[in-house]
Amino acid sequence: TATDMLYAVGAGPQVAAVDNFSYWPPEAPVREGLSGSNPNVETIASFQPDLVIVSDDGIQDELELLGIRVHSIQPAKSLEDVYDQMFFFGEITCQREPAGAAVQKLRASMDVLIGVAGDMGEGLTFYHELDDALHSADSSTFVGHIYSLVGLVNIADLADPAGTSGGYPQLTSEFVFEANPDVIFFADAQCCAQSIETISLRPGWSDLSAVRNGNIFEIDSDISSRWGLRSADFLTTVVRALRAMDED
Repeated sequence: TATDMLYAVGAGPQVAAVDNFSYWPPEAPVREGLSGSNPNVETIASFQPDLVIVSDDGIQDELELLGIRVHSIQPAKSLEDVYDQMFFFGEITCQREPAGAAVQKLRASMDVLIGVAGDMGEGLTFYHELDDALHSADSSTFVGHIYSLVGLVNIADLADPAGTSGGYPQLTSEFVFEANPDVIFFADAQCCAQSIETISLRPGWSDLSAVRNGNIFEIDSDISSRWGLRSADFLTTVVRALRAMDED
């Protein structure tokens, strides 16, 4: 996400290296040996960066002891968080004007999409599937926030009232049956080989309203799991699904 945002605000030429998970945009300089899950301080320092952006502050102290400035990016929970982070990246990379233009572009795109959706999603219930173990994302997450922009009601909001899952509860088939969502969005095609067919063939799932009515839609996990300019692509997929349902 940080890599995506840096390029979005015009700071791409300043990026010396990115980890193995930062493969968007295609021109991002992915470096061998730069692990996103197990970052190595010595390897990072070898690029002599003025600034390192991390999603986990576990190596922050070590980098700062080497005189390297570090910023830890936290998960966005709303569009306003996204806009704030983009402005911040523009500030710290001296790309204020391009950052403002990027925010304006994203804000305009989201407003248009919300307008196109109108009231098509109002009150419809949905289930967003992260993996075939039935993990989902409730409305406290950025994923859930996107759906709420078009009036969709998240069944996962009732799955963990105590909030112990950090916004990503694991549901059961019985819970999904009871909630009987109007729409199913699945983001586990790549990770778990799930498809409209495999979901429809699960024991008992053929009785769900979403399955009976053919309201099952694939979501690109790479886009939905990150926030930034491509949030508009995520919302576009949701709006297209609603339009397809409306036409039926």
